[in-house]
Amino acid sequence: MSGDTPAAGDGSGGSGAGSGNESVLASYFGFAEHDTDLTTEVLAGLTTFLTMSYIVVVNPSILTGIPGEKPGIVIDGYAPGEVEQMLAVTTILAASVAIFVMAFYANRPFAQAPGLGLNAFFAFTVIGALGIPWETALAAVVVEGVIFIALTAVGAREYIIELFPAPVKFSVGTGIGVFLAMIGLQEMRLVVDDGATLVTLGSVASDPVAIMSVLGLFLTLALYVKGTRGAILLGILATTAGGYLVEAAGLVGGGTLTANIPDAQYDISPLFGAFLDGFQNVDAFAFALVVFTFFFVDFFDTAGTLTGVSQVAGFLDEEGNLPDIDRPLMADAIGTTVGGIIGTSTVTTFVESATGVQEGGRTGMTALVVGVLFLGALAVVPLAAAVPLYASHIALVVVALLMLQNVVKVQWDDLTHAIPAGLTVIVMPLTFSIAYGIAAGIVSYPVVKAARGERKDVRLGQWALAAAFVVYFAVRTGGVLQTVA
Repeated sequence: MSGDTPAAGDGSGGSGAGSGNESVLASYFGFAEHDTDLTTEVLAGLTTFLTMSYIVVVNPSILTGIPGEKPGIVIDGYAPGEVEQMLAVTTILAASVAIFVMAFYANRPFAQAPGLGLNAFFAFTVIGALGIPWETALAAVVVEGVIFIALTAVGAREYIIELFPAPVKFSVGTGIGVFLAMIGLQEMRLVVDDGATLVTLGSVASDPVAIMSVLGLFLTLALYVKGTRGAILLGILATTAGGYLVEAAGLVGGGTLTANIPDAQYDISPLFGAFLDGFQNVDAFAFALVVFTFFFVDFFDTAGTLTGVSQVAGFLDEEGNLPDIDRPLMADAIGTTVGGIIGTSTVTTFVESATGVQEGGRTGMTALVVGVLFLGALAVVPLAAAVPLYASHIALVVVALLMLQNVVKVQWDDLTHAIPAGLTVIVMPLTFSIAYGIAAGIVSYPVVKAARGERKDVRLGQWALAAAFVVYFAVRTGGVLQTVA
């Protein structure tokens, strides 16, 4: 299109087409249909990237093994620091592939990367407790990804997600909100561990991180309430700048409020294709259980995240379903498969996508910006570490507060809805797992419906889904995985 051709339906949101490139993007991503514009989408992408960029640092640190100290990926001839940087590169590449598929194929504002929880299971349980070689663990990730691609292609994943009971669908967003708040407040040191009460208030008046976090949080909330465009992003950047200035002024010790950026290691050849060696001398039963666990957690984490974030974006239909959900699911499946091939753990959709959605991101353009920024981080691996975690996690608390509004859609005056919804919301943050929260709601729904004499309201597939979760928990928490090695 020429530069003077207006964007489709003037999808620039009042700013005009501006240029041929903007007009093409507006037309391709459908800015007009989603009531958005390029500026909004770019701001949303920046916000999502800043809130989830920590994974470039955290995923490698979890997956890297240290002989005699910590289980994980150990490569002969390479120091743990070098392996960690290889994993930073594979984390970025796997995330970018999944995000670009999301942008161009699914046209949704969701972002993916190797998931927390799944990477810990990969390193500490599969490699550490079970003693399975890391190459075999990667083979399990690839197998899981291929299974996901096949199930998504035939519509099986979409069918299963549509079996989610209505109260679970409408409470997932609120559960994710409380879950995000817990993650954010812990990183900001406003909530800390406590031996007697599990959690308690941190040293807000004496901890420099907590003080800076509180100031940044209230600044961000004030900007948001005033309707400032890009409020969340501005809050993150202002808090980051404040931390660096405070350290530069000598008010706190070096490294207290700022982040370190380690040197880069770009050679990933020891990881690339290592999964092929993992198929040698495999114990079939143990391997199947590992694949089963990866599959279950990833499936329901992704389903819950897509449903919850879509509720914020207004994507869900009147039955609580996300139209064409098979497309974002395919992005997740491809990302997982590619990630296992190049050497990282399972890729999943990130709940931090909600921060970009809250900033107005509604199309794949938001995801495209996130993907480009991830690739840009390759220039200085990991570039994203320049933003301290306490600053980026302010966004999670802001979005968590906004996501609490979703709970009003639950029929709280009907106990057969209130109980599954309540369990979904409560269990999710307390177990630190989106999947477990969904499981609580799905298992309880047919039970309370049957007790109420409303068995006809429960589909056969919902009973089957509940039974599958019972089997999963028997495997996951019954010590089965620890006894097969």
